[in-house]
Amino acid sequence: MPNSQMTPGIAPGRLPKDAYANNFSDLHAPLDAHEAAVAADRCYFCYDAPCQTACPTSIDIPMFIRQISTGLAEAAAVKIFEENILGGMCARVCPTETLCEEVCVREVAEGKPVEIGRLQRYATDTLMEKGVHPFERAEPTGKKVAVVGAGPAGLSCAHRLAMHGHEVVILDGREKAGGLNEFGIAAYKSVDDFAHREVEWLMKIGGITMEYGKRLGGGMSLADLTGSYDAVFLAIGLGGVNALRADGEDLDGVLDAVDYIAKLRQADDLSKLPVGRNVVVIGGGMTAVDAAVQSKLLGAEHVSMVYRRGKERMAASEYEQELATAKGVTIIYNAQPVAIHGDGAVREVEFEYTVEENDKLRGTGEMFRIPADQVFKAIGQTLEGVPDGVAVERGKIVVNEHGRTSQDGVWAGGDCASGGDDLTVTAVAEGRDAAIDINATLMA
Repeated sequence: MPNSQMTPGIAPGRLPKDAYANNFSDLHAPLDAHEAAVAADRCYFCYDAPCQTACPTSIDIPMFIRQISTGLAEAAAVKIFEENILGGMCARVCPTETLCEEVCVREVAEGKPVEIGRLQRYATDTLMEKGVHPFERAEPTGKKVAVVGAGPAGLSCAHRLAMHGHEVVILDGREKAGGLNEFGIAAYKSVDDFAHREVEWLMKIGGITMEYGKRLGGGMSLADLTGSYDAVFLAIGLGGVNALRADGEDLDGVLDAVDYIAKLRQADDLSKLPVGRNVVVIGGGMTAVDAAVQSKLLGAEHVSMVYRRGKERMAASEYEQELATAKGVTIIYNAQPVAIHGDGAVREVEFEYTVEENDKLRGTGEMFRIPADQVFKAIGQTLEGVPDGVAVERGKIVVNEHGRTSQDGVWAGGDCASGGDDLTVTAVAEGRDAAIDINATLMA
């Protein structure tokens, strides 16, 4: 008999073959020209617009929406890309509900914001689909910069440096560029291999060389890079995963959520990807939501997402939490893992209810268990592979407002650095701003 949602254990092919394409289709369908015009018409084109202030890349949102409303979608795209060269991906994955759209005047007055994210996607897709790259590289400066990491921060930094005429080499340990955009974001948020296509489009600026299979500590040191390049930008991300520190964590079926999502994103046939009948996801951030929702979409019968604090403390936005429950995920708040039980492989997870007092968490002594064939750890990532000589504090590379590290000639940005929130759009801003400072330093 074929597998189904009721098949015990961890198994592939729990759904009819055609269900996978439907389940992992675009979460939000793109706007057509008429829909975009109607959506743009709702914008008040505010002076000192709060939406622009809330955007980490400071895109001139009222201007690009006005350009859409007058039929100039390509000009709108250029306005977006001037500040955020990964504006296409950010339009798909940014938590706009807690950034630009949350402070939209329409949201405050009516409870329904201008659809800034979807309008941004409409504009950027319009230009990118024509294969046009709107920027030209300046005359070569003779300077050469190494960018370590091909994620959002690294790509943003490399592009801006190339625009200034510098030669850039991006070094990445994986076999494919994109970082979390390629390997760590839910498949239904970025369909049709968009992350890869966006990288290829970005590279059209010229002056950027990509080298794969290269990471710090793997035969390549920071001293080697600083000796061979005029500047170095570290965009190494967060490669480690926090431990549960619970008995049974080493049982079969207990996996890192980020690794599983990466496998899912690179799978040629989702029907062949095994998933448990009973899945438990431990964590309360975007990665936890992505792992839980995608497990359900792969055919898991029961998916529980368990977070140690209350709903209001969850890193995942209220929108993401509602998305999870709408897809059939059960969210349990105020519970922490105590032990994972099983004989060689996980069979159930034991939790203890918690209460929060004076910002401190304590267990109540009340226990419960949830059946589980598969457990995903999504409790945060940690910094790994930091080279000697670069100051680290609270698990992040210390940088100033320009992205400069404690070592001369070395900048850093993105998730690995202390600059801001761990968001794609923040990483893009940090990469861009570091590139501006690197250019000023090299040309001084």
